[in-house]
Amino acid sequence: MPTFTGTHAHTGALPAACAIVMACLLLPRGPTYGQASATTVTWRAHPGGAHGFDAAALADAVDRARALAPPLTGLIVARGSTTVAEAYFNGRGPNQAANLKSASKSVLSALAGIALADGVLDGVSQPIGPFFPTLLADAPRKRRITVDHLLTQQTGLESTSFDNYGAWVSSADWVADALRRPMVDRPGGEMIYSTGTTHILGAVLAEASGQSLRAFAQERLFDPLGVRIRSWQQSPAGRYFGGNNLALTPRGMLRFGQMYLNGGRFGGQQVVPANWIDLSWRTYVRSTYRDHQYGYLWFTHTFGGARVAFAWGYGGQYIFVVPRLDLVVVCTSSLRTRPSGGNDHNEQLLRLLAEHIIPAAQGPPGSIAWPSVPRPVFGW
Repeated sequence: MPTFTGTHAHTGALPAACAIVMACLLLPRGPTYGQASATTVTWRAHPGGAHGFDAAALADAVDRARALAPPLTGLIVARGSTTVAEAYFNGRGPNQAANLKSASKSVLSALAGIALADGVLDGVSQPIGPFFPTLLADAPRKRRITVDHLLTQQTGLESTSFDNYGAWVSSADWVADALRRPMVDRPGGEMIYSTGTTHILGAVLAEASGQSLRAFAQERLFDPLGVRIRSWQQSPAGRYFGGNNLALTPRGMLRFGQMYLNGGRFGGQQVVPANWIDLSWRTYVRSTYRDHQYGYLWFTHTFGGARVAFAWGYGGQYIFVVPRLDLVVVCTSSLRTRPSGGNDHNEQLLRLLAEHIIPAAQGPPGSIAWPSVPRPVFGW
């Protein structure tokens, strides 16, 4: 049986009965994939209708999310700084860490923006050659790869992902292996999705800051958010895995998204420069994934009529940011439990966002649409 927990006092004028109705709407409607699924749903503030949502549609979205569990393990929907719906499935909860997988790449983008603002890096046009003088001593083309190329995945290096991933992570030094890959394009050419590229960027940040990547991330990014890194895999050479296998709680992921939504500010502090948010969400290349656009380690696309920037990790890990609707949505998924049948889990989550959550965020049919919140004009 699900549990419903209020973690903030209800201060609005809506009657208490509304909250009861909402809770009833969210009762699960039977097991999924032939197995029981424990569900915890938490209303942390007002029911969704108090924040311009179609409350019934939001409840239906949560119910539809439950139908995706497993592998879906968590869903958070927030308007600005207020969480209006939070649900966990299959015994998961808000304090259990989720492996972001490649959504970690968007975290790395934030760290690059902080490093540039701090003067740790000179600029996005800074070449990587001086950071790896021995490895790149006989590779003049590779020495000219820039921070910008790393951020847009346009290094020209052969990918370490997909069919090459296993051999790459089996190597003794992931940075060396990635840099020794052959050049299959010029720097600044086509996008070549590669986790090795972001691992190189992580090494650049560590070398430039004089700290481990994890220490730099915790101090300069996550401490201001009040978030603790739960774990982050290291390579055999001891470097933290830039661009993969960072673990945060779902609420930590939410705070990261809310900081981006708020122009890089959180709790009154400018954590990431506002202009870096703009630069990160511009389109530099066309992604190799489903025609999405790609910025500085962020995907962008239009879903449900709204422009969305999103961090995306393998298996269904997402942080969606929808500035026009003042909306952040977090999805976490199990990496072990996969649904039977041919349904693509990522596609189902994108449909959940586009066909249910975004329409619910625009209010009940016939109502005045949720007003746009004045925010920086991101590069769209």
